Amino acid sequence: MDIFQAIIIGIIEGFTEFLPISSTGHMIVASEFLGVSQDNLTKAYEVIIQFAAILAVMLVYREKLTLKKIDLWSKLMVAFFPLAIVGFIFKDVIKELFTVNTVAVMFIVGGVIFLVVEKFYKEKESHTNEVENVSYKQALVVGFAQIFSLIPGTSRAGATIIGGMLIKMNRKTSAEFSFLLAIPVMGAVTAYDLLKHYSEFADANWPAFIIGFIVAFIVAYITIKLFLVFLQRFTFVAFGIYRILFGIILLLVAQ
Repeated sequence: MDIFQAIIIGIIEGFTEFLPISSTGHMIVASEFLGVSQDNLTKAYEVIIQFAAILAVMLVYREKLTLKKIDLWSKLMVAFFPLAIVGFIFKDVIKELFTVNTVAVMFIVGGVIFLVVEKFYKEKESHTNEVENVSYKQALVVGFAQIFSLIPGTSRAGATIIGGMLIKMNRKTSAEFSFLLAIPVMGAVTAYDLLKHYSEFADANWPAFIIGFIVAFIVAYITIKLFLVFLQRFTFVAFGIYRILFGIILLLVAQ
């Protein structure tokens, strides 16, 4: 992987990780387009840029990373465990789902779900307007919704945001809970992948890895900030339409 490829993939990771459009799906497509083989060295690089994304969300929400917010983090851990348990048990089955066709279909399915939910969603009827006010029951429901993100192309952010909206969170609260939930989820995934691929770092192109890390961090930070501003004025309809169009294009290209 050269520096140009590292930068492009770093941008894609930073931009898509916290949006409801599946970072995994975009990374698969980008790697194919750039001619980056899905080998262990590439997996090692993905560990690096995922860690950059984690640091970005931690910086944005640094005021919530204190013992004063222990109740919030208890709820986030409740939401984390369903995915952790199911993901560990079915990890081998999940690996077999990583195909372009699966990603494309789930892009379309997710897009349709977003459009349907937005059709009937009433922001004024939402009762939870602050992430600290999310209940343990709501956290658990979001945790079970997050399980669907194990299917490539579904989007972890998309699954958790939709889950939140369906149980009376407003859009901003759903998104913020999703961002914060990414810290334990991505932290666990990154730690697991690091242990699995640590030997690959010996052969890494470190200048490319470091530049990619910086790019992913900056892009992720900016994306989170802009996304929160976006949600103050707009709905998720645009993301639903994008997912459907992107999925159709993928299906056509994969033929």
